[in-house]
This record gives sequence, C-alpha cells and structure tokens, in this order.
Amino acid sequence: MPPICALVGFEPAEVEEGRVIFECTLTKCHYNPIGAVHGGLPCTLFDSAMGCAVHTMLPAGVGYTTVELKVNFLRPITLRTGRLLCEGTTIHVGGYIAAAEARLPDTSGKLYGHATTTCMIRTPAPEQSKLSTGEGGR
Repeated sequence: MPPICALVGFEPAEVEEGRVIFECTLTKCHYNPIGAVHGGLPCTLFDSAMGCAVHTMLPAGVGYTTVELKVNFLRPITLRTGRLLCEGTTIHVGGYIAAAEARLPDTSGKLYGHATTTCMIRTPAPEQSKLSTGEGGR
C-alpha cells in the first residue's frame, strides 16, 4: 500500500477494473481547530480513489497524475459520522486524458461529498522505457 494510507488512516476495501473503494474510520487526529474533520481528509480520499480507479485501467508501466480536482462538501464530517467509504469510478480513459468521479458516503449510505477529476496519462519516454527493460543501455 502507498505510505499515504498509513499516514492518513485509510485502506482499500475493493479494487476492480475502473472502480476503487477506500475506507476510513475517523479519529480525533482527523480534526481541524473548529471541531470537525479537516477538509483535506475527504480531498485525499477523493484523489486517491479516483486516481487508483484510473490506474486500474492503464497498462503496466503507464502512470497518471492529477491535473484537476473538483470537490463538493455536502455536510460536516465528525467522529459521529463513523466509517467513510470513498468510491472512485472512471468516466473516460483515453491516450492522454482520463476522467473519474467519486462519492463519499458513510456505511448507512448518507452522502458527505462528491468529486470529479481530470488526470493526465503519463507514458514513459522512449529512453526511459529502454533503460527500464535493459534495452538501449550503454
């Protein structure tokens, strides 16, 4: 798992082609100074779930990076919210651009936010491809 999962406190619950669900059980370490979960937590969940959903659609050796992230918060998130499930799904994956969306419900289905993203598909440069496969060395 990526180190961000341990740092922020979430983990994959489901992974399939074009779809990823991360789950997060809230603790006080997620709080901001005004007594609610910091907005960076759902943003991180959204970015991770959508990015990983895109990643499941890419061939080995091809990467991606987020170029745009749009988040809508619908209600405050507190410890009483319980466990959150962030589901990311792909909308489109092309040769250069991918789009995905995500929803953030609790375990009862109450929706706390939703998001969309645009990702740039990053293929390795020809020189990097040859070096990683052992071809084209000096």
